[in-house]
Amino acid sequence: MGSTGEYESQRRVPVPPSKPFLKSLQARLKETFFPDDPFRQFKNQPVSNKFLLGLQYFVPIIEWAPRYTFDFFKADLIAGITVASLAVPQGISYASLASIPPILGLYSSFVPPLLYAMLGSSRDLAVGTVAVASLLISSMLGKEVSPTENPKQYVQLVFTATFFAGVFQASLGILRLGFIVDFLSHATIVGFMGGAATIVCFQQLKGILGLVHFTHETDLVSVMRSVFSQIHQ
Repeated sequence: MGSTGEYESQRRVPVPPSKPFLKSLQARLKETFFPDDPFRQFKNQPVSNKFLLGLQYFVPIIEWAPRYTFDFFKADLIAGITVASLAVPQGISYASLASIPPILGLYSSFVPPLLYAMLGSSRDLAVGTVAVASLLISSMLGKEVSPTENPKQYVQLVFTATFFAGVFQASLGILRLGFIVDFLSHATIVGFMGGAATIVCFQQLKGILGLVHFTHETDLVSVMRSVFSQIHQ
């Protein structure tokens, strides 16, 4: 019995001492937003080194550019040509989905990778516009301003909407809220991707059938009603 009691006491996990509320809250926030402790390299460093490390943290190109070689350039050139062969028609098609001039779609395929090359840290990520965002822009702004009757004002509204969307995304990145994606189930993500693909296919009916007037709604009933209402035109 004595040995059993000693064994149980050894297996028992001690209860950690209670912490003050502010320290406990600080520890929980640090664990949530900074689990990898990105600022650990700043500890015990002089001010000049902290400034350089800060620049390298927020602008990673400063860190890897001095080590860039010609062999890397050749590989990046081949990869860039490969990605461009897909990004150019993709950007034009996304501009069509958003009801904006095709040249703006090319800008959206060219400018984001340049900025990400300086500010991003992933070597395998392709950045740019997505079909769902283009459809949301068209369905949201098309109800307020017609892209055919007042294209200049429509493009200005597109710029405003994309600016605030960028501010929102940058805020999510600065606050390190990417962990929210972990709470999305696999079924939710698959359903979203399937629904987005279906909506994109429906929106292509305007160009395939040569329809002049097309609904800004994205549901099946509205799209089919818009198609069959112009069947004799």
